[in-house]
Amino acid sequence: MGIMKAPLITVENLCMDFNGSLVLKNISFEIAEGEILGIIGRSGAGKTVLMHLMRGVEQPPTSGRIMYHTAVCNGCAYLDVGSAAGKPCPHCGGTMTAQDIDLWNEKDETLRRRLIRRTAIMFQRTFALYGDDRVIENVLHALDDIDYPAEQAINRAADLIDQVRLSHRMMHIARDLSGGEKQRVVLARQLAKEPFMLFADEPTGTLDTGTAKIVHEMLAQAAKANNMGIVVTSHFSQVIEDVAGRAILLEDGSITAIGAPKDVIAQFMKGYDDSEKFEEAELGEKMVVARDLVKRYISVDRGMIKAVNGVSFEVQTKEIFGIIGKSGAGKTTLSGIIAGLIEPTSGEMNIRIGEEWVDMTKPGVEQRGRATAYIGLLHQEYDLFPHRTVLDNLTDAIGLEFPKELAMRKALVTLRMAGFAEAKSKEILERMPGQLSEGERHRVALAQVLIREPRLVILDEPTGTMDPITKIDVKHSIMHAREEMDETFIVVSHDMDFVRDICDRLALMRGGRIVQIGKTEEVLASLTAEERKVMSQPEPAAPPAP
Repeated sequence: MGIMKAPLITVENLCMDFNGSLVLKNISFEIAEGEILGIIGRSGAGKTVLMHLMRGVEQPPTSGRIMYHTAVCNGCAYLDVGSAAGKPCPHCGGTMTAQDIDLWNEKDETLRRRLIRRTAIMFQRTFALYGDDRVIENVLHALDDIDYPAEQAINRAADLIDQVRLSHRMMHIARDLSGGEKQRVVLARQLAKEPFMLFADEPTGTLDTGTAKIVHEMLAQAAKANNMGIVVTSHFSQVIEDVAGRAILLEDGSITAIGAPKDVIAQFMKGYDDSEKFEEAELGEKMVVARDLVKRYISVDRGMIKAVNGVSFEVQTKEIFGIIGKSGAGKTTLSGIIAGLIEPTSGEMNIRIGEEWVDMTKPGVEQRGRATAYIGLLHQEYDLFPHRTVLDNLTDAIGLEFPKELAMRKALVTLRMAGFAEAKSKEILERMPGQLSEGERHRVALAQVLIREPRLVILDEPTGTMDPITKIDVKHSIMHAREEMDETFIVVSHDMDFVRDICDRLALMRGGRIVQIGKTEEVLASLTAEERKVMSQPEPAAPPAP
């Protein structure tokens, strides 16, 4: 049995109320020094709110407290974990003295700020990098922020980059990195602060499974190498299994289980039920016709790039058509062409509106402009107006003035289409986006698209921020939207389980080309081993012996 470490954080009877709605209900637990604690739960369970409170940002809790058990140097005021009490300060040699800090009620604001500076953060989608600077420059900026000695900074930056295994990308421009590589640079920048606590809120929610696994390894290794505690929130059980030594299950703002990750995950997955069945859709006439689409870019480093290279396909009304492929295959560029956001270099892109065909390669209100009004695009980098309520965000998306009663009615209907239960839809109407979980914000963004009553909806990685249970809700909402509103969907995704469940046909892209179009299972069966690895597709079952 391992030695029990001293507690670093004690959370006592924590409650959080937003506009009369109790988001956190009497939350109590402890985190030991160096412990990796996973917090799992459905979107909207309260994970992100709890994370913000533990970081000491935004607004204070309605009641309860968060205590940090630390040690402070009586000489230079250096702050360390509580077990350092009585030991010499590593910076000046002074004596470290035990000091409990009540995070939200600390009278010494300087001490509170010093505590927050010894914590680190990682969020999904928000990479917080200097995009035009090189990787090593990004880490040097972080060292400069903490006044690290300039003469030692280069070597320290190189060490941090090596720690996250990015030495081979040290001189790359940050914006040119993959999502997983960017997250590792973020980790290196946070480790520069020499934190004793890292808060990771859905850090790999938008990454493919293979890339996420690498980031999880980096987090676990960083915790061990730096004697750093981690609180990681996720609605994906794999994240908790990969990283955490102990887990908490949050359900509707309450802790319903705490203990070994395996046991807590088993409790969480009891709600995983996909029993609702849908009839096979009767597809209508052609709605999207693409012929020999080409999109070329000129890159200083790589010369001529054919992001889309001779692509042809058709989509029927009420069809759910999937576009899959590894990162860099050309999926996002193709979806941008379909949506009218990217003009192709050559080829045809036609969309039927009513009884007429619109040429998307031709600008103007009677051509591309006419069609784009009926095309909804939900990009994985979506955004909401942070200082507008959910209701305002939805009605603003229409661009028309409505009486409040009608606006609320339309908003509620659309939120249900986006996967919210009726009671939850009513509850969140007057909330700000910052009071919602990441998964809830994603569904509100989907509702923003649907409320415009598009004829064609393009979804770019629609499930990247969603737990398995919410994913079922979203699948059902898409199926209902198809059945009830004759919606047509194009889904661009890495999530092979999702496309298998929802798509009628798939187009597989490699190197800017569509190499195969067909029934979903047929296309998935033809993926290479590497594609299955990065796109979460398991090995196909071996055929039965003759």
